[in-house]
Amino acid sequence: ESQVELPLFERQGRQVQLTMAGEYFLVYAKRLLSTLKDAENVMNRFKRVETGVLTIGMISTAGYFLPQILARFKDEHEGVEVRLDVTRDLTKLIDKLHNNEIDLAVMGRPPKEYALRSEPFAGHPMVFVCPPGHQLLGVGHPPLEALVHYPIVARELGSEVRHALDAYLREQRLAPRIAMEIPSNETVKASVMAGLGIGFMSLHAVAAEVRSGQLHVVEFEGTPIIRTWNLVHQASKVLSPAAEAFRYMMLEHGEDLLAAQCKRPNPLTDGAVLTSTSASTSAPA
Repeated sequence: ESQVELPLFERQGRQVQLTMAGEYFLVYAKRLLSTLKDAENVMNRFKRVETGVLTIGMISTAGYFLPQILARFKDEHEGVEVRLDVTRDLTKLIDKLHNNEIDLAVMGRPPKEYALRSEPFAGHPMVFVCPPGHQLLGVGHPPLEALVHYPIVARELGSEVRHALDAYLREQRLAPRIAMEIPSNETVKASVMAGLGIGFMSLHAVAAEVRSGQLHVVEFEGTPIIRTWNLVHQASKVLSPAAEAFRYMMLEHGEDLLAAQCKRPNPLTDGAVLTSTSASTSAPA
């Protein structure tokens, strides 16, 4: 405030909020911090040191596998402090990339209109699930058209999994009834287990329940639906040595690490999990 010779904050008792000048200055402050972080990354690359803070942003569904991978990375790179930034909103995650608040993001393929570098590291199978004893389980491989006879429990609009479901149904020219829209994987699973409908979810999110028999995959013809997990960062960003090390690990070993976590005794979906990313070229999730 003394340097710009303007009040940047309004103080009322214990409450502090930005003035209009403060709101404008905040934009430039974020740019300054972002540039300083880039400068630090470049200097660290010259020194070849893997220290400091590595911040990974992720879509919430990635939370079923990414913490275990980060724990392995931390064991191999003890000088790096790892932080996670989780969001359900893809737009917010992309904004954080642009503001340099996170170093890398794990998501489905980002929208093409953003200047981002996106590298696939593993297949992302999505499946329909139902509770034990559901009548569809006795059909073998039911036709997808059977979906119109059952209520669907789906993630909320704007989520990656919902985007994949809507795109797939459009491709198949089907319009089943979306009975519930829920912004939580755990609540979707609980609703399906309670018999409220058929769920559509990432296989990573339901792997534990499928292994335990609490949920079953409905193996409709043409499923599972395969998308890709991608490691994303700003196209112009200079990655720190720690971020480069994490990027290398994900691109080299991400597929195997995810397959090991999601493996289950079912030949159809086991094959889906182990499908190479080069074969996973469907529309973005």
